Amino acid sequence: MPLLEVTNLKQHFTTKKGFMGDKTVVKAVDGVSITIDEGKTLGIVGESGCGKSSLGRSILRLVEPTEGSIKFEGKEIVGMSAKEMKELRKEMQIVFQDPYASLNPRRTVRQILEAPLIIHGAGDKAYRKELIESLAGKIGLRKEQLSNYPHEFSGGQRQRIGIARALTLNPKLIIADEPVSALDVSVQSQVLNLMLDLQRERNLSYMFISHDLSVVQHISDKVAVMYLGKVVEIADVAKVYDTPLHPYTRALLSALPVPDPTRIKSRIILQGDLPSPSNPPSGCTFHTRCPMATKECAEIVPPLEEKAPGHFAACIHV
Repeated sequence: MPLLEVTNLKQHFTTKKGFMGDKTVVKAVDGVSITIDEGKTLGIVGESGCGKSSLGRSILRLVEPTEGSIKFEGKEIVGMSAKEMKELRKEMQIVFQDPYASLNPRRTVRQILEAPLIIHGAGDKAYRKELIESLAGKIGLRKEQLSNYPHEFSGGQRQRIGIARALTLNPKLIIADEPVSALDVSVQSQVLNLMLDLQRERNLSYMFISHDLSVVQHISDKVAVMYLGKVVEIADVAKVYDTPLHPYTRALLSALPVPDPTRIKSRIILQGDLPSPSNPPSGCTFHTRCPMATKECAEIVPPLEEKAPGHFAACIHV
């Protein structure tokens, strides 16, 4: 049984536009089904605005899902009471994209790391002190630095603090929302290696959200490619990167830089901009930019089907 099982999850937001206040429905997540196994990492990739962050927040019920099922260790969490969700949050944590905005600037690092323990009544003061100092050592901070404030640290150190805060309650699943996108490449590798070390040590499961395909390839076991709120391809990382099936995945991978300057790489250039999730195209939502599109693509909504063993894609031409 998978640790996390999401089925047909939808997250639709209603907005008002114009003088008359006409309502518009934004389909941020539109029927996503994924699973994450214990101790494994699922990478979520796609362009900005495709619904990656909305998916992660919906799974944690930071925003209430419009429709669908979310099961954690076999238990349905959609519809759980606030009290039940508080207990469950010990097992499911999040690392936010901006480490500075997600840390309280008026609190020291020690206070930031202690807050989840106090909220959930975990241990006495001596236990909390020992745990916080142990976590600080794992993320490369000295004990005396626990008295510092977030602005006194670099971006990489702040992201490490965010990871440590997510680990205080010893969760089983961490949703990492673009955790290294704002960091220098050298610092990115340090944070990624820290996450991998912690995964091996604690048997953690990650949902790793990023638009950086190279980073996702390094850390993930499986990859799900999203476009306009839908998963268009999902498989083991090697299958997605070596034999991509969906034309959108091929276009994304063709944009990856090649480390060999003498090698000429063929690039697939997508035409037009990403359509608005409030007014998505009919049929296959990618058909307006797809080099393989035919008349049928505007009429048929392609289901996510197994095109090869363990390799799923949503395209009628694959």
